[in-house]
Amino acid sequence: MSEPERFARDVAENIKALEADGDLQALSRFWVRATSPYKYTYNFTWMGRPIIQLPQDILAMQELIFRIRPELIIETGIAHGGSLVFHASMLELLGGAGTVLGIDIDIRAHNRVEIEKHPMAHRIRMLQGSSIDPEIVRAVESAAAGRANVLVALDSNHTHDHVLAELRAYSPLVRAGSYLVVFDTLVEDMPEGFFPDRPWGKGNSPKTAVHAFLRENDRFEIDRDLQSKLLLTVAPDGYLRCIKD
Repeated sequence: MSEPERFARDVAENIKALEADGDLQALSRFWVRATSPYKYTYNFTWMGRPIIQLPQDILAMQELIFRIRPELIIETGIAHGGSLVFHASMLELLGGAGTVLGIDIDIRAHNRVEIEKHPMAHRIRMLQGSSIDPEIVRAVESAAAGRANVLVALDSNHTHDHVLAELRAYSPLVRAGSYLVVFDTLVEDMPEGFFPDRPWGKGNSPKTAVHAFLRENDRFEIDRDLQSKLLLTVAPDGYLRCIKD
């Protein structure tokens, strides 16, 4: 066995051990829940733009982008644009003509200005409208036409019905070997009433949508190794690997 093979074996064993450690998994969920009231994820930027993600999930997306080398990354939910810039910067490092398409029902003017003047703007395109509006879906399908590798990240309205509609709309664009990532599935793991000012919550969340989607679609599976090694993630059960075209 070569040294790289031995290292890969050790990493795989580490991940299985992490997955089997129930106490550590529970502690990690508690940590994420305990930091949520302090808006922990709001504290980080990528190339100057607020990214509003856990650092572990940012690293996970970097791994996926490097491995998949997507020609198009579709992202629903733009906010301050940090994730758009992050995805664009990864594509810039890879070279080629890869682009990022961001969709949001309300792109705030001040955020649009900052995104459009950013050094990564040449790889970013934005659409304003609901990510499940048929017209927006058709525009995204048009942008994805002819692209061999498409990576999708869903991070907009977190209600069950909305996320399930997004999954149904955008999953056909993802081919075997790529991923469809659903963020904020951890909403389901929070206590009842944890989001009093939001339309989503326990029983009505991205995670319930993911499991409903997987019951009707056999092209995707949860990448449990990825979430197990992260420990701290806003997307438990949300890293969906496409296993067949």
